[in-house]
Amino acid sequence: MKCLICGATVKGGAVCPKCWNSVFSTIPTSKYNARKVVTEDGEFDSKLECHRWNELKLLEKAGAIKELKRQVRLPLISKSRYGKEIAYIADFTYLEGEKLVVEDTKSEATKTPLYRLKKRLVAEKYGIVIKEITK
Repeated sequence: MKCLICGATVKGGAVCPKCWNSVFSTIPTSKYNARKVVTEDGEFDSKLECHRWNELKLLEKAGAIKELKRQVRLPLISKSRYGKEIAYIADFTYLEGEKLVVEDTKSEATKTPLYRLKKRLVAEKYGIVIKEITK
């Protein structure tokens, strides 16, 4: 069989690996078209998340906030015979005075029904209103 793009001989497929990689490597890997950002502080799911992290680090250095953390897991429903644990993973948490603040960087595309449900469950279980950061 011949590759549909370049005409090279292919075993068991319609496109050769070289053409497959050249076509599909240009497609963003995120379902929301966000580009992952890697820094010395770790990997971020978007430029917005990375930018917000840098802002929060400056606020922490200035003393405006403390105990800044990334990717904090908040359990919502424990593991049971009906399934695994369900949790909300916050982008950032920190203390502003004595108040715990939970932040999530969001676009309209990432405000899915599942996110809205988990946001409500966090509010009901922990009494925390998630602060959404948008562009």
